[in-house]
Amino acid sequence: MRDHGTGTQSGRIDRRSLLGLGAAAFALPGAALAGPEGLETIGGAAFGTGWRITGPAGTGLAALRAPVARLLAGIDSRMSPWRPDSEVGRFNTRTGAATPISGDTAAVAEAALRIAATSGGAFDPTLGPAVARWGFGPIHEGGAADWRGLEVSGGRLFGARPGLTFDPCGIAKGWALDRMAGLARAAGHSDLLLDLGGELLALGRHPSGRAWQVAVEDPRPAYGGAVAGLRLEAGAVATSGLRAQSYALNGRTYGHIIDPATGEPARGRLLSVTVMAETAMEADGWATALFAAGDSAGPALARRAGLRAVFLLAEGEGLRRETTGGVDDALL
Repeated sequence: MRDHGTGTQSGRIDRRSLLGLGAAAFALPGAALAGPEGLETIGGAAFGTGWRITGPAGTGLAALRAPVARLLAGIDSRMSPWRPDSEVGRFNTRTGAATPISGDTAAVAEAALRIAATSGGAFDPTLGPAVARWGFGPIHEGGAADWRGLEVSGGRLFGARPGLTFDPCGIAKGWALDRMAGLARAAGHSDLLLDLGGELLALGRHPSGRAWQVAVEDPRPAYGGAVAGLRLEAGAVATSGLRAQSYALNGRTYGHIIDPATGEPARGRLLSVTVMAETAMEADGWATALFAAGDSAGPALARRAGLRAVFLLAEGEGLRRETTGGVDDALL
């Protein structure tokens, strides 16, 4: 069913249709859907995950490997909450109200606060202690979350009270992917698909002349393969859900995305959210916010914000797909 007035689409994906999609030529997130003809790929490790750049063969992609590695190492040294010597680590263990931060960290913190405000707090970068309590993060000390208590001013990050922490993990990876794209453009590359931990950003076109095509992975751990494909003309796509970081205990699945309203892992029928946006930072932050918002509030928030998103929800033995913002025009 498709509603042209709201830009939404809802459909059920059952076991039969999943098998049919699995037999298609879809690859997992981070891969081009077509074969390797005319393509070259470089990659490496960063942020506890991996990065990859795919582009036309013979265009000198290998020269990007060292600059990209340096770029990502620098971002990690400033923004990783896992490192006590990073700017974020020093803020989270501060004794005063503020910590000096670089322009890069300030840009990420400001973007995080914008999405927090626009989402009504569905995205909250002060939830680090709650994330750690459920076994997913490094910020074990700290008090209650309150994104309104953070402020960026004059090259410093302020916390309104002791124990208020900052965790940029829900948005910094997207920001890093945008910086990777900027580095590649500056080196003269115009047709690339960039991947950082499954978040994707497209520049230009596939060597065949068509748009880059990427996959939406089945969010259920018991299944593999893709349930849909997206045509990525330009911009970025990011997915948040239960598949990447979750565990099952006593019949419940606990994921790493915390619902700010409860302080517990988001729960319900929503299994994943995929967001298309102009920048990877927007896609990253909004995918986190929409998943945290949940089954009904997530799609409603996406419509209010005009976001192009694909929601996959559990329905019986299958999945139900709901789309917003006209993203169905990009579905393959």
